[in-house]
Amino acid sequence: MPAEWERHEATWISWPHREGVSFPGYYDAVIPTFVAMAKAIGASEILRINVRDGHQEQEIKKKLSPHIPSEHLEFYKIKTQEPWCRDHGPIFVRCKKTGQLIIIDWNYNAWGEKYLPFDDDNAVPSQIADLLDLSCFKPNMILEGGSIDVNGAGALLTTESCLLNKNRNPTLSRQEIEIQLKHYLGVNQIIWLGDGIEGDDTDGHIDDITRFVAEATVITVVEENKSDPNHLPLQKNRELLQKMTLSDGRSLNIVELPMPPGIEREGQRLPASYANFYITNHSVLLPTFAVSSDKTAIGILTDLFPTRTIIPIDCRELIWGLGAFHCLTQQQPVAIRPTGRIEV
Repeated sequence: MPAEWERHEATWISWPHREGVSFPGYYDAVIPTFVAMAKAIGASEILRINVRDGHQEQEIKKKLSPHIPSEHLEFYKIKTQEPWCRDHGPIFVRCKKTGQLIIIDWNYNAWGEKYLPFDDDNAVPSQIADLLDLSCFKPNMILEGGSIDVNGAGALLTTESCLLNKNRNPTLSRQEIEIQLKHYLGVNQIIWLGDGIEGDDTDGHIDDITRFVAEATVITVVEENKSDPNHLPLQKNRELLQKMTLSDGRSLNIVELPMPPGIEREGQRLPASYANFYITNHSVLLPTFAVSSDKTAIGILTDLFPTRTIIPIDCRELIWGLGAFHCLTQQQPVAIRPTGRIEV
């Protein structure tokens, strides 16, 4: 599995719909954030959008066509329940023998059957494989894309709170899960962290707490306020990272990223995190929350990605859906050789 900063052919997203459960009562309020995200991605690479029907396609085209070159905007009639394409979309890997792309179609159960139904979302990867004429492999295991992060050189980050949760794969041991990850994603090392952040309904996705930004560099969120419920679990994760070495013996270079002040809506703590950024070919989409720590986060990412433009986008409405830009996107890496189905 290539790292996110490697060259993309395209980015996939699934457009939300008014009847979904992600933005109750706030659908109209959140659409401008989707448009801003789409414009930023479309300026850098092809944006491939899953839509329910022709009517939704035309509605979105009116919003995006004035801002995105036509050659960077594609629509696919693939029905989804919710817009979190990182989790229900395909994971693209490259075949070591040929350089061609392969789709890994992990099972999806809406984060432990928290939201029903999820059958349309679960069917997305195989439909994309058919449309792109790519080989598709189906591990007998539930996995969301937001629960893993790779450095493209053999290492994978994840959390015990999510992957070992019995609402995902109750019959699989930790060792069996590691075997599946190594086999299908081409990694040789699993780096396990502990718990995720408060308000995260995914049981602790890694993309809200710690991300690779280079082969041996991770960025990890920390909470300085000791009275905040995120302080202790994030501190423990920071300590685990400090003890880790990569399989080639290198220690991890750890960069700290602040957490924004706690955000609540209707009595619910929301999982706002600067770690949920998305890396495009030319930019980094950074969720911001109209607080003073936004500027600090922008500065840190600017230093880490000197060849990319940092694009801060206000996510105070989007975070009501309990996710941000990384949760909404799925990168399709460039194939080293022409695409097509292969036998492996």
